[in-house]
Formats: sequence, structure tokens, C-alpha cells
Amino acid sequence: MSSFKRRHFLLLASSTLATLGLGQLDVSQQGIFDTKAYAQNTPRKLALLVGINEYSDGVAQLSGCVNDVVLQRELLIHRFGFNPQDILTLTDKQATRKSILQAFEEHLIKQAKPGDVVVFHFSGHGSRVIDADRDNPDGLVSSLVAVDSQLASENSSSTKEVTGHTLWLLMAALKTENVTFVIDTIYSGGLVSSPLKSSQLKQKFQVSSEEKAYQASWLQRLGLPAEEFIKQRRIGIPKGVVLASARRDQFAIDASFNDFNAGLFTYTLTQYLWQQSGNLTLGESFVNIARNVQALSFEQGNFQEPVLFVKTNSDYQQRPMYFIGVQTPRAEAVITQVKENQIEIWLGGVNLKNLENLNKSAVFEIINAEGQQQGIVKLESRRGLVGYAKLLESPTSISLKPGLLLREKVRSTPSR
Repeated sequence: MSSFKRRHFLLLASSTLATLGLGQLDVSQQGIFDTKAYAQNTPRKLALLVGINEYSDGVAQLSGCVNDVVLQRELLIHRFGFNPQDILTLTDKQATRKSILQAFEEHLIKQAKPGDVVVFHFSGHGSRVIDADRDNPDGLVSSLVAVDSQLASENSSSTKEVTGHTLWLLMAALKTENVTFVIDTIYSGGLVSSPLKSSQLKQKFQVSSEEKAYQASWLQRLGLPAEEFIKQRRIGIPKGVVLASARRDQFAIDASFNDFNAGLFTYTLTQYLWQQSGNLTLGESFVNIARNVQALSFEQGNFQEPVLFVKTNSDYQQRPMYFIGVQTPRAEAVITQVKENQIEIWLGGVNLKNLENLNKSAVFEIINAEGQQQGIVKLESRRGLVGYAKLLESPTSISLKPGLLLREKVRSTPSR
């Protein structure tokens, strides 16, 4: 790793949505709000993935958030059996406040039925804004910084963001308990901690009237009096689990891994899950993921400690990851495209140190659903997490196609 950035809004130097206020606790946009249900015999698996690099109006740019979306998407499809049509992504200019809220309503709330699986992932900046009407002791609430945020405007005293109170209500509106939020922003562990002191803010912004009206609408739809909402939010998150990238007083690292960028937490999370052969519980997996994040961050002179939150009085920590567990054998890569003799592969499961040493001598075995070898491919070139390979041999008759899983067979470390 060569460099790190901090996923926070520099002007405010405050905590990101990862504090969510939840209480204790290039990708095409074509067909973005198509709510047509596809026939299925098993619980449907829906995901909304949001990643923002290209902020404007003075907000610091990030480098790895869009890659986080790709990392999560490829993992969900190839390891957890998500239908690509059931994964909606919003990146950069697509990820306005209105689009995020509309996508959550149309893609997740309107479609998810009891027993279905829902994943919401956000990678980007976060902030804290003033909301004196709620129950935070210092009147501040954490929020997601959408791409059209007005936080950098000197002429604005309010902001158009998605606050933690709104996220709590949207989570509560889902008709399934099998909900996983993955939040890769600064101070994400603030879900259970008291807010930061307002004196830490260099500039103060009010929650917008638009945001307040939106919350009031959801309170009415949920039949939830404001006082009861505050009471329930103090108890904890209303559904499922939240995987937070850092504690409430820590930065979430936007890292440069050799020749690609990604969130330290998202990359470590997804890379770990690619390589699992059994259905470890969420709790077991998270302990290992958190340990790896801590070690990588410590090597760079930082310290980042992920935090897991589960619904109060639930056994969700003992459930499998994403409430479904891995659906395929352990793997490091997957074939994503085949053009004549060239094979494009996604290398999201390769160990970081191995990835840095991958060269033209790297060889992968194609495996079937039982983990048995079906053929051999050799890497010819790599750009970031995308590799280009060719078929070396196939002892069995195999049709090369996207979705075939790969395991690293031979790795050559360059001599010095």
C-alpha cells in the first residue's frame, strides 16, 4: 500500500454517517427503478450499493469508493448467489440525496418481502449536522454525504444530506429482518456512542427542512409517534446488522493498494469472504475481518478498528454472513468475460501480498461447484483487480463462460 486518505468531510472534521444516528447499534444506471419481480423459488436477494469519489464544491475527493461498489457487487454475485438484476448501484453523480432515497424505497422497501435478504452498502464521506429536535445530547446527528451536498457552500446554513435518523426509519420500513448495512466511512462506530462535542465542528449546518419533512412522512407511514421513535432508536437498530468500518473516534481509510484504490475495510471484508470454504457465523467472520483491518492499518501508522452492531436481543451474530452464507466453493477469482482466446478475470479474492506479486507466470485452476479442477488458465496481464488470461489446458470438456470460479495454483515471486 502506498498511500491513505481519510473518508471524511475535511471542512467539518466530523463524523460520518457511519455514526448514522442509528442508535445503539463504471456502473450503468439504466433501468434504475425497474421494480419488476423475477420468478424465484428461494428468498430474493436485493442490494443497493453506493460509492462516491467525485465530490464537488470544495469537498475532498476520494479514490476507492467506486471500486468498493464493484468489490461488493462481484462478491455478492459470485459468492453469495445474487442475481445481477437485483443489485442496484449508484456511483458519483448518480448518488444524489434524492436518488439514494428513491433507490432505497423503490429497490429495497417496495420489493423486499419477509424472509428476503437485503444489503445496503455506502462508501464515501460522512458528516455531522445540527438537529436540535432529536435526542442527541449535543444536538448533532451523523449523515451520509451525498454527491450534491451543500456542506461546502459558504452561503448555506442547511444541508441536503441523508441523516442517521432517516436511515433508521428506512431500515425499519423493510419487511424483512435479514438486513445488512455495510458502512465504510469515518467514525462509523459512533452508532452506539454519544455524539462528538459540537466544539469540534469548524462550521455548523442545520438539517434541512426537506430532510425533516421526509422523516415526518416516514413516521406517519410507520405509525410511529416521534417520542416512540426516539425511545426505539435508543434501544438499537431496528433490523438485522450493521458492519461499521471504524470506531466512533477513528478514520476510515481510503487506501492505495499497489495499483488500485479501495476502502481498507471493504477490500479486506470482500477479499476475506472470497476465500472462505465453510459457513462461518457473522460473528466469527467479523472477528477475523476486523483483525486483518487492524493489522493492515497499523502497518501504515494508523489504527482502524471495525465494529459490529446487531439488533438487540437477536441471535444474528450467530447467523451466516448476509443471512445466507457463501453459496460457492472457496475461490480467489472469477471469469467475467470471454472474447475468442482472451479471458477476463476478476481478482477480488487474491491475497493482497500475492496480488502485488502476480505476473505472467501466475496460474489459476478452473473449479466446478464441488471445488474440483476443470481446467488451467495462465495470467498474461493485470490492471488493478482485472486480469487477462488464456486457457492452458482442460482435462475435461469445459465451456469457458462468465461465472466460472478460479483458484490460484502457482505463484512466482520475482527475484530481486
